[in-house]
Amino acid sequence: MAEVQVTQPELPNIIAFLAEKFQGTPFGYFLHQWENVIFSLVVAGIISLVAYLGCRRLKMVPGKLQNALEAVFGGLDEFVCGILGSRGRKYTPFIGTLFIYVLLINLFGLIPFMKSSTSSLSMTLGLALCVFVYVQYTAFKELGFLGYMDHLLGQPRGATAFSVIIPIFMFLLHVMGELIRPISLSLRLRSNIWGDDMLLAVLAGFGLQGLPLLFFNMLIVLLGAVVQAVVFSLLSTIYFALVLPHEEEHA
Repeated sequence: MAEVQVTQPELPNIIAFLAEKFQGTPFGYFLHQWENVIFSLVVAGIISLVAYLGCRRLKMVPGKLQNALEAVFGGLDEFVCGILGSRGRKYTPFIGTLFIYVLLINLFGLIPFMKSSTSSLSMTLGLALCVFVYVQYTAFKELGFLGYMDHLLGQPRGATAFSVIIPIFMFLLHVMGELIRPISLSLRLRSNIWGDDMLLAVLAGFGLQGLPLLFFNMLIVLLGAVVQAVVFSLLSTIYFALVLPHEEEHA
């Protein structure tokens, strides 16, 4: 019996077109396998270029590009410090870059013949693992090994410290939570962007009759791309807040 292959609807993009053009060649295979990575590297290159052009000649009276970058950085710094406090400023470059990167990748798929590589689980899982590793490094650095173990045990004090069951239960619960976070973080982003891409691809297949729905859903997808970037960055910031020692407020 002949196998029936069901292909998922997908908007055409330049890399997929080139891969089909060079089908059967090593170059075509390379493009097919590394399609999402290529688009993500293009976005990274655009961000690097804009940052270089905006920061190479800093002036006391900023130009339009420098002024725009300072406004973006200031907003991101307020966002991070609003959750982590003043100590969060050293995490602003990481979380801010993460937000801009995810946002631009999400929006990149709305450009004709481009693709949002965050519709791939391998891409979103890679980003989530970066957050996971940095959060664990921060926990060990700020709390120390014994302090982090105390955190995982639920900081048992008094009679609770002498009950073996509760600290072990809290330890297992915290470890499972830490391991689940990169999975949930990556699946949430990937599923939403993938669903938006599939919706646009289906509506585009209707031709001219689907243009009104396509235009309306483009606005929804645009809003969704921004929301998902905010959610990804917000959850990442909260993960840092959970492992950082609490600041004592002094009157």
